Amino acid sequence: MDYRQALAFLDAHTNLEGSPAPAGTGAALPTAGATEGLSLAPIRELMAALADPQHAYRVIHVTGTNGKGSTSRFAAEILAAAGLSVGLLTSPDLERINERIVWDGRPIPDEEFARVMSLLAAVVPTLEHPPGRFDLLTALALVWFADQGVDVAVVEVGLLGRFDSTNIVEADVAVLTNLGKDHTDGAEGWKAKVAWEKAGIIEPDSHVVLGTDDEVFLAAAQAEPHRELWVAGRDFALENQAMAVGGRALDVRTPGADYEQLFLGVHGAFQPDNLVTAIAAVEALLGRPLGSEVLEEALADIELPGRFEVASVDPLVILDGAHNPDGARAAKDTLDTEFARLGSWVLVFGLLNGKDPAEMLEAIGAADFDAVILTQPAWSRSVPATELAAAARSLDIAVEVVPDAVEAFGRAKAVAADDDLILVAGSLYLVGEVRPVARSVVDADDFPVDRRHNRPAGG
Repeated sequence: MDYRQALAFLDAHTNLEGSPAPAGTGAALPTAGATEGLSLAPIRELMAALADPQHAYRVIHVTGTNGKGSTSRFAAEILAAAGLSVGLLTSPDLERINERIVWDGRPIPDEEFARVMSLLAAVVPTLEHPPGRFDLLTALALVWFADQGVDVAVVEVGLLGRFDSTNIVEADVAVLTNLGKDHTDGAEGWKAKVAWEKAGIIEPDSHVVLGTDDEVFLAAAQAEPHRELWVAGRDFALENQAMAVGGRALDVRTPGADYEQLFLGVHGAFQPDNLVTAIAAVEALLGRPLGSEVLEEALADIELPGRFEVASVDPLVILDGAHNPDGARAAKDTLDTEFARLGSWVLVFGLLNGKDPAEMLEAIGAADFDAVILTQPAWSRSVPATELAAAARSLDIAVEVVPDAVEAFGRAKAVAADDDLILVAGSLYLVGEVRPVARSVVDADDFPVDRRHNRPAGG
């Protein structure tokens, strides 16, 4: 296979990521059936046919309603700074599928993608249980990591955990970031059921790192056989944080050390908690403190694509997935606390289904924006922009509808002055579609410094 043929083979398989949620604009995946029909049988059979290469290295496995992608990236950067060879598997991709599969900071090359997919394609016809698209992507990553001889893989869960394809790994460290009302209808008992699904990544020999002290999540984690359990606030914590130019200065406590005045140069009110959880996860894996110099190196040039990412300036363009109510509220809080409002604010907003559009519009604070442009990602699960507009009208929010996402961003650029701010949010798929046209080179001399028009508040 060449790369084009490898992609075609992949796309010929069932894509659960692109499968619609139940009918209805605001329909959510039912709590009791969020993983109905899912099975680990296909990935187990596929990996067994390949001699289970996922056992060739240690694994940090990460799940959670929000923050699992950022936590995974933080952990991978810290491990690399500690001198280890690191594989990183995340989802979804923003611009190219290769982004999901990274070794030592570099996405898998096209020729390697094609080589490993050719190996999988030769095996698939021999299997009793046909794998899906996400099974194949997961297998490709785990095989490639073994081929590269990684010391450790950081693996982000796709959906929930227990029946996710990534749960073919055996987690040395199982990270559960937080618990929120996503992939659920919110019916009575939803929290315990979702917690049970996420806690399914815990293995009997796993060191569990729980990024919240939520009692329901804690009970679910404790119920799974495990080796050790660290809980945020009890065993590790963000002790203090202060705004600094371009980010935050953090004081962090872990079971192994106290780290003072760590500089985190990314935006997002939620990111310090993700970082603290990642530090604890790496300490749990290594069984020792890291040293401030390791963390300083890891954080020196950290980037989190699509997570409150500053894509360009004049006007200031920010890209943030904000794909559920908790994430949307965090995005609005970040705007309110980190950015001075010197010009108008423009929102470009689109959703995948499985969300309540009115709840999401309220969570992102759409009424506080000077202009709201509603759109939809070019994805099978998108909520039509016209349906979003109906929800906005019910909230007395004036909006403009531009169904094509790139055209919607172009419209936002057309109405925005240099002093204004544009936020693109609501789905990582929307962010990925807009990102290639939104990004430009951000001159370090221009941002963030005092003369920036929309510089971070406190900077």
